[in-house]
Amino acid sequence: MMQNIIIGQYVPGKSYVHNLDPRAKLLTTFLFVIIVFLANNWITYALLGAFTISAIVVSRIPIRFIYNGLKPILLIIILTFFLHVFLTKEGPLLFDLGFIEVYQGGVEQGVFISMRLLFLIMITSLLTLTTTPIDITVGLETLLGPFKRFGLPVHEFALMMSIALRFIPTLLEETEKIMKAQAARGAQFSSGPIKERLKSIVPLLVPLFVSAFKRAEDLAMAMEARGYRGGEGRTSIRLLKWEAKDSLLFVFLLVLSIALILLRS
Repeated sequence: MMQNIIIGQYVPGKSYVHNLDPRAKLLTTFLFVIIVFLANNWITYALLGAFTISAIVVSRIPIRFIYNGLKPILLIIILTFFLHVFLTKEGPLLFDLGFIEVYQGGVEQGVFISMRLLFLIMITSLLTLTTTPIDITVGLETLLGPFKRFGLPVHEFALMMSIALRFIPTLLEETEKIMKAQAARGAQFSSGPIKERLKSIVPLLVPLFVSAFKRAEDLAMAMEARGYRGGEGRTSIRLLKWEAKDSLLFVFLLVLSIALILLRS
């Protein structure tokens, strides 16, 4: 399970993407989530695909690792594709099977939406794969700093996001251990009727929640024992420095955005 989940995991490295300022990576990810909806034809999606593949290559994250991480959501992407193929009635009719009619617009929409989901997951996953939780915390806190004037607890929010990302792999590992223990006692998670599988999930959730609450309590006690009192007046050991390579990334993303706008159908 741990090898098939990439959200929340960090892969150490010294690539161009690893060395970027975390604020640049956070802003780039946020902007990419916006501009991905500008694409609406084959050319624009090809540009998004080229950007996504280039980012993965430059990050030097193993392709096999990315593929294993995408396997859990491939079923959702395939289901999304077929829903658009069978329900969208636009464009010329490609073939008619009597009870099923497939149109060109349905196929195109299915491919486009599936590619959009794929690109979004891959780019957002690169953020955690190439950025430590501490850097994400500092980057978020710096970007949201101006909102302190409006009473927003910026430090607490950034810390909460960092802890959540940090403990996703830990909770998945705990889930895997509990599943193996329950399977050794006769629980069926991958075979048998659906009703029986659902029943076997209940004994899995109870110890998982108990373990999560206990881990949260231990973390809170450890933070208090080390003198943590919130973000007011605290300094950071990690000093962020915006460099030319970070600005270059934004220039490239701006060019991509303009190209998507001009090439829209």
